[in-house]
Amino acid sequence: MNLSLGLKTDCIETRYSFDWLFDLLAEEGIPNVQLGSFYELYALEDDYFADLRQKAESRGLHIKSVFTAHRELGGFFIGDPRMERAARKGFDRLIEVAALVGAEHVGSNPGAVHRDAPPSAKTIGSDCYLRHMKELMVKARDLGLKALTIEPMSCLAEPPTTPEEMRHYIGTLNAYHAGNPDRTVPVWLCGDISHGLCDLSQTRIFSHIDLFRAAIPMMCEFHFKNTDSVYGSTFGFRPAEQAKGVVDLAEIKSICEAHTAAWPVKEVTGYLEIMGPKIGRDYSDPLLGDELRKNLRLLKSVFTPTQSPVEAECP
Repeated sequence: MNLSLGLKTDCIETRYSFDWLFDLLAEEGIPNVQLGSFYELYALEDDYFADLRQKAESRGLHIKSVFTAHRELGGFFIGDPRMERAARKGFDRLIEVAALVGAEHVGSNPGAVHRDAPPSAKTIGSDCYLRHMKELMVKARDLGLKALTIEPMSCLAEPPTTPEEMRHYIGTLNAYHAGNPDRTVPVWLCGDISHGLCDLSQTRIFSHIDLFRAAIPMMCEFHFKNTDSVYGSTFGFRPAEQAKGVVDLAEIKSICEAHTAAWPVKEVTGYLEIMGPKIGRDYSDPLLGDELRKNLRLLKSVFTPTQSPVEAECP
């Protein structure tokens, strides 16, 4: 297994251009981009994405993945056929966008069961989602993608969360792929090193390490971010953030290396996924570049030790 680094683009939404971000990534030697969804993505013309691909590739970058940013494709779990159709329409377009930008993977978290829904809603929603995913696996294959992806989440209302749920979702879909290898792509997890599960009393049921380790045999990409002891907030890896966070990057590296043979793919990408400072303030938006650079340099210092020191001054 070879691990490479990338960044998810959510952090620039409404405040910086893709040109700005791509220049920063090229300067920092970060080759991979995960395009996070934004409102206009579902309505933009095809040539916008052709232009976006050219902007990335002209800087030596690869938009390798496309992934939702706002939980916007959760209509499969609502129990309303209109919401189901809207989610399917959105997912169809997300796959088309992924093909236009030259991505290999495209995905989302499946959706959420409303807290006031009956207990049966989770099973019904899961069945609905998996039924649509089997059809989407065909569409992704037709458009030249390598895989669809699913993000395991941090609460039981947003499956898959537990190792058992992960195995059910991925096992069901990849059994379908095994029966239709020439018509479908496989489905893998897009993990997150900050996701864990706590119950109502904030007692930890599965730690972030438990879930990350369980996901490895089903995972082709994942998100880098830090979190607190009950997985209630997320942030980066600057010294002050490491002091309050529970994610140890050296431990993540050791786990990745210890389970090299278990990964289902040879090339795995870890994407930094942090929102940076407060969006929409004159005093905070200008800080984003420095925050991204320092977090990316830290990731490089851990996963490629010859790179620049973490606290080097950012240009």
